[in-house]
Amino acid sequence: MAPKSDTMMTLAIHDQRLAKPGLQNAALRDYDSVRRAIAFISEHWRTQPTIEAMADAAAVTPDELHHLFRRWAGLTPKAFMQALTLDHAKNLLRDSASVLDAALDSGLSGPGRLHDLFVTHEAMSPGEWKTGGGGMTLRYGFHPSPFGTAIVIATDRGLAGLAFADPGDEQTAFADMKRRWPNATYVEDTDGTTALAQRVFDTRLWRADQPLRVVLIGTDFEVRVWETLLKIPMGRAVSYSDIACNINSPKASRAVGAAVGRNPVSFVVPCHRALGKSGALTGYHWGITRKQAMLGWEAGQVGLH
Repeated sequence: MAPKSDTMMTLAIHDQRLAKPGLQNAALRDYDSVRRAIAFISEHWRTQPTIEAMADAAAVTPDELHHLFRRWAGLTPKAFMQALTLDHAKNLLRDSASVLDAALDSGLSGPGRLHDLFVTHEAMSPGEWKTGGGGMTLRYGFHPSPFGTAIVIATDRGLAGLAFADPGDEQTAFADMKRRWPNATYVEDTDGTTALAQRVFDTRLWRADQPLRVVLIGTDFEVRVWETLLKIPMGRAVSYSDIACNINSPKASRAVGAAVGRNPVSFVVPCHRALGKSGALTGYHWGITRKQAMLGWEAGQVGLH
């Protein structure tokens, strides 16, 4: 974990970037540098590249890369590289099935419980899902986040969608989300969705007494899979097959994988914590690099073991 002074600096910078539109581009530039570093580390981690090599790939100096990673994830570049190894992924999967069985057990207290405690959810009825969003008004906005531009989509009931985009791909990512509910009415409302973005990405606002309300819009099977994802504590992972067993469909691993890929509320409903049985990251709708970024960022929040 970052020293207290680093953490306070991170929170101050984070608040400024969310509060002052003029500084939002700086947050996005941070992720762009991180993204390039992660892509390089992912390809070369077996040879344990130097920080100079990582910095060169990210087009920053070694000192800049060190401070960037500490500010962004609370980890040094070397520690982050450890978080991308297959050994670390296997460690996340340790006792995968029992993690789901004991998801509400007091033994899973501490930072790893932050994520599941701050979320409460409800599912829309099958009839509402079948209309393709007909009769629904969905408000949306584009916001800076630790993982690129976040597209926040909300109903009056709560957060209904969260997607991510790299620079220049914002409208493509938004169109991808609109295809999920093609008959809904979409209203751009950046001011109205800012508070939701803050609730999602500022860990100080992850409070069990004031949970973030999430609305799940999908088939009954998909919703059951997404509800299972919500049981996975931060800093752990489960396999697709264990998710299938948890919803009493042990032979449906492939269907579970498809449902995970269709999760419309990325990060909050943590589909990035679903891994292959071997620890392989497999696919991720918003890109494997972003999945690696999320797992590495979370390693910094709970402490890398």
